[in-house]
Amino acid sequence: MRAHLGDQLVVESPATGASRRDGEIVGLHHEDGTPPYDVHWSDTDQVTLVFPGPDAHVRHLEHGPGRSREPSRPGMAGVHAESAGVRPDGAPNPGDVGRRVAMERERQGLSRAETARRARMAPDYLTYLEQQPADPSLASLIRLADALGTTVAALRGGGMDLPPGRGQALLHPRLQDLGPDECRARLSTHGIGRVAVSTPDGPAVLPVNYEVVDDIIAFRTAPDSVPAMAGGTDVAFEVDHLDEAMSQGWSVLAVGPARIVTEPDALRRLADSAHTEPWAGGERMTWVAIRPTRLTGRRISPADQ
Repeated sequence: MRAHLGDQLVVESPATGASRRDGEIVGLHHEDGTPPYDVHWSDTDQVTLVFPGPDAHVRHLEHGPGRSREPSRPGMAGVHAESAGVRPDGAPNPGDVGRRVAMERERQGLSRAETARRARMAPDYLTYLEQQPADPSLASLIRLADALGTTVAALRGGGMDLPPGRGQALLHPRLQDLGPDECRARLSTHGIGRVAVSTPDGPAVLPVNYEVVDDIIAFRTAPDSVPAMAGGTDVAFEVDHLDEAMSQGWSVLAVGPARIVTEPDALRRLADSAHTEPWAGGERMTWVAIRPTRLTGRRISPADQ
């Protein structure tokens, strides 16, 4: 027995008059398409790991380009193409799990083939997960989380609306000061940080996408926004990272004068250096530049590091 993603597994009932079961094969565990399979059952809307018996057979379906292979669900006929796994422009429309898997894999510099090997799954199945709104089995998620050094909850987006750092503290933590060079290295070239500014209503701290160009920290904002009030004042800018699994992390604090950038050459250089558009969207064409006069940082780690 051999199957492809999107084929149907049909299980005939040995009892006379009893209904048979069918489901879509959404997961392969062997590259040659042999069992077992992850099957999304049409009658229960659940995904289970199946070792087909003698009463089961595979119904092969068309696998042409652009065909959606979303797991079948009762009542899904007539759904808009975007919700069925294809955007209006014909490109794949991955689900949240697939996006998180792809992002973590790319962040670690892993190929699909290597990630699939670590997770003991077919590369075609990993491609399917990353490109379609699939519903992988718990077993598949556990193997992927282990291969990527993360958790099932993280791949599912659990805790996304909760503040970070809810885990237990280390048994013997070590608080270590970071030197200026290490602070600059952790700031890296870009990311998301928080700028603290004074406003008529009191202090405010806001997240911004930032760039580092020639030791200058710069971010884009709207001209009438609160972050734009940083121009012409001394501000504090903070970046940090937490490792939830290990209960450790670091933070870097930059303090210095900020100004609104107006020179055409400087604006052009900042725009050319930008790694991403501001996540908040909208018209954010005002660049604010911070020249750090004080750069400090700290790291929490196990005592033996």
